[in-house]
Amino acid sequence: MNKPVLGLLLGGFLGIFDGLTALISAPETAPQIVGIVIGSTMKGVIVGALVGWYARRVSSLPKGLLVGLVVGAFFAALVAVSGGQYFWEIVLPGSVLGMIVGYATQKYGRTPARQAG
Repeated sequence: MNKPVLGLLLGGFLGIFDGLTALISAPETAPQIVGIVIGSTMKGVIVGALVGWYARRVSSLPKGLLVGLVVGAFFAALVAVSGGQYFWEIVLPGSVLGMIVGYATQKYGRTPARQAG
């Protein structure tokens, strides 16, 4: 699977679990869990697409991990700042999601062959 598609799919899948961490870190958010999971899934898709795009252009595991961490933390921080009091409960899982996607896209994603032309 090519790197951007892998990032997109894995980011969306892990976004589900990113949202579900709210039940552990802030159990009082249980009534809003559906919206949280949907939002985290969309955030994961965006982070995955960006990290996969970067992985397609730069073939470096350390750089992929760093970009995943930064992009994941950035988008999670955007959500956390607009959301209120749960800053670290949002940013930490989002950062981990980005790092996992960064690792997976660099390690397991396929770069398409260049066409002569």
